[in-house]
Amino acid sequence: MSATLYALAAIALWGTLASLGTSLSHLPPFLLTGLALMIGSVMSWPAVLRDRRAWAVPPRTLALGVYGLFGFHFLLFIALRHAPPVEANLVNYLWPLLMVVLAPALLPGVWLRPLHVAAALLGFAGAAIAILGARSGAEAAAGGAYWGFVPALGSAFIWASYSLWTRRVRAFPTTAIGLFGLVSGALSLACHALLEPAAALTSRDWLLVALCGLGPLGAAFFLWDMALKRGDVRQIGILSYITPLASTALLLVVTARPLSWTIALAAALIISAAVMGSRAR
Repeated sequence: MSATLYALAAIALWGTLASLGTSLSHLPPFLLTGLALMIGSVMSWPAVLRDRRAWAVPPRTLALGVYGLFGFHFLLFIALRHAPPVEANLVNYLWPLLMVVLAPALLPGVWLRPLHVAAALLGFAGAAIAILGARSGAEAAAGGAYWGFVPALGSAFIWASYSLWTRRVRAFPTTAIGLFGLVSGALSLACHALLEPAAALTSRDWLLVALCGLGPLGAAFFLWDMALKRGDVRQIGILSYITPLASTALLLVVTARPLSWTIALAAALIISAAVMGSRAR
């Protein structure tokens, strides 16, 4: 497979994450995050059984991996249950744009251009429209729709900063992502045992959790890492902007929600801003 096909396969899996998270919104977020990440780590177990060095990474790299995988998914699942899921999903997908905006602060020798600033303003305008659109809807009238956008923005920040900080640590094997998922999953399950009520999963729940773990919280990370190591990161980065469009479209189908003008406009602005930011040199 070419790098482009690896990237497209990862994007297709990530496009299902918000819909699966919404379908499992009745489960405690620590439990859902922990089970899915533990299941996602299974893919690297055969490599570790053959060679234990497959998971040999410095503590700093492991901490970064746990920060990215655990923090991003936990905040995303929180957002999807406390804000209208379509708008929360759009806010979460500001992460490609945040990568551009945060690059000068997190990576040495990287500077912002006027086009970067324009893209940032355009992207945050899209997020504002998504939030205001939720405010005028019946879901917001019921209360509790506002604060859910905070974890959505937090998840975007975590994934953007994680993606940038991986450029500042020593290169690690793709199989190490399984270790990130395993440790993050164990941490999440420990938090569930301490902080959340026990939950009984139905057979349907287990099926959806397994799909979530093997797909967007498992294979997608391995595929994305292989794509970045084999191809032109600039071209692959631009491909990532397909993700919010695919994710939002699928979420609209799952939630049986009509495509309002606020959702359509917010999606168009966020995707346009992300593409604009990626083209700036």
